[in-house]
Amino acid sequence: MSTDHASLYRLLSWLSPAYPVGAYTYSHGLEWVVESGAVRDAQALGAWLDGVLRFGGGRSDAVFFAHAFRAAGDDAAVVELTDLAMALNPSAERRLETSAQGRAFLSATRHAWPAAALAAFDGLEPERLAYPVVVGVAAAGHGIPLSAAVGAYLHAFLSNLVSAGVRLIPLGQSAGLALIAGFEATLATLADEVVDAPLAGVGGCALAADLASIHHETQYSRLFRS
Repeated sequence: MSTDHASLYRLLSWLSPAYPVGAYTYSHGLEWVVESGAVRDAQALGAWLDGVLRFGGGRSDAVFFAHAFRAAGDDAAVVELTDLAMALNPSAERRLETSAQGRAFLSATRHAWPAAALAAFDGLEPERLAYPVVVGVAAAGHGIPLSAAVGAYLHAFLSNLVSAGVRLIPLGQSAGLALIAGFEATLATLADEVVDAPLAGVGGCALAADLASIHHETQYSRLFRS
């Protein structure tokens, strides 16, 4: 198996909906946005996703991913990054979203694709495991190119939210696929930007998405955990 093939194989496995991290149970606040009536069709969902990706959690997670990738092998730096990533979550549910997926990814990957770099997380409480940091360290530990890894991570982030939107609004599968296709250039540009983005660039102005995750905590009827 060539290095390029091995990298693609692992990325497809790790960021597949079938990987046991429970990504399908989180909507990143989208469930409340749909309930409130702010997102009712594919066009509105596309606009909301664009904001989350370019100015919210999507971009910030990708920046943490890139810095975790470069920090792999320096355990102290990795722990510092994951603590910062956890501290900057704007709501309890977003903290749960990243920590639960981080814990599940670490457990599954250590079992099937162990890597010495993952030892950085030894001794950390499960609540301190930030998903993009864990995946970034795993990618580095397996020698997967950063540009490919962060691009795949962003695609998985987008695909999961589109899937949530398809179920919540609801939309047809064709409309969901059209949305994913329409973000191809946006994700490519964003992936290129975050590879060299400084850590000081973490943050955003997608306040509606942050408020949605807070409102979702007390939403009466919920299908998703965030």
